[in-house]
Amino acid sequence: MNVVAVIVSYQPRLEGLGALLDALVPQVNSVVVVDNGSEDYFGDWLEKYHAHSIHGIFLGSNTGVAAAQNAGIDWARRQGTDSVVLFDQDSLPAPDMVRCLVEAVQVKQAEGCKVAAVGPRYLDERQDNPPPFIRVQGLKLLRQVCDKSNSIVDVDYLISSGCLIPMSTLDAVGVMREWLFIDYVDIEWGLRARHHGFQGYGVCSAHMQHSLGDHPIEFFGKNIPLHSPLRHYYHFRNAVFLYKEPWVPLNWKLVDGWRLCLKYVFYSLFAKPRMAHLRMMTLGVWHGLMRKTGNLSVPHLE
Repeated sequence: MNVVAVIVSYQPRLEGLGALLDALVPQVNSVVVVDNGSEDYFGDWLEKYHAHSIHGIFLGSNTGVAAAQNAGIDWARRQGTDSVVLFDQDSLPAPDMVRCLVEAVQVKQAEGCKVAAVGPRYLDERQDNPPPFIRVQGLKLLRQVCDKSNSIVDVDYLISSGCLIPMSTLDAVGVMREWLFIDYVDIEWGLRARHHGFQGYGVCSAHMQHSLGDHPIEFFGKNIPLHSPLRHYYHFRNAVFLYKEPWVPLNWKLVDGWRLCLKYVFYSLFAKPRMAHLRMMTLGVWHGLMRKTGNLSVPHLE
């Protein structure tokens, strides 16, 4: 299978991005880095990178994760690739991660399944355990555990980083919704793929390190992921926007909506600065109800 890795970058740590590139080059046919308006030095750094299979697309400004992913997907399509594997700049795949994902696609396709995407187990070293694969059944959120190291489990959606998508699925389902800008981009696409009859899978044998959010909040012995107030704006806005879509299953809206309410209360009380988080979450809910999309430019809150 011909695989192109698409990395979205924005003011990256060069050391971390270099480690990601070193890990990916042996695993894929080529890598395209789509940069969302980093400083000029980044383009020079990437051009001097030692691997000839790495290409750069420089968008010049922050167009959002979805638009950058689509630019990379379009480039990969023009190379005649079979699949793309998406990455954030703060991820690090295991040496055999892509191979494990490709094999999972082949297994499921041989069983006659319509594969939406496959993704790895990821570990945030700042948290205790690898986040489980998630599926909603009825009004319950099921955490799909890996009872065997080679298990392949059904999921509703996957985080975008490390997610391998067959190009034929993208042709059928469509690409990422650019007007979401950031947050819920992967969730919306995963639910849309299910709506079109495709199924996503978590691959227990595939592993990746990934940093989720900023420094987490410690709460009763657990580390809770934390984002900036601006990221919380997008999170709440896009969640509410998605709840208004008629094709999204009602039970999924209810389960995710309850979790969103809990997040609203928790971050209002424990995330500092509290008023900034409260204000941006509330604005996000309002803009979601008003169906406002795109980029909200509030530089001091980024």
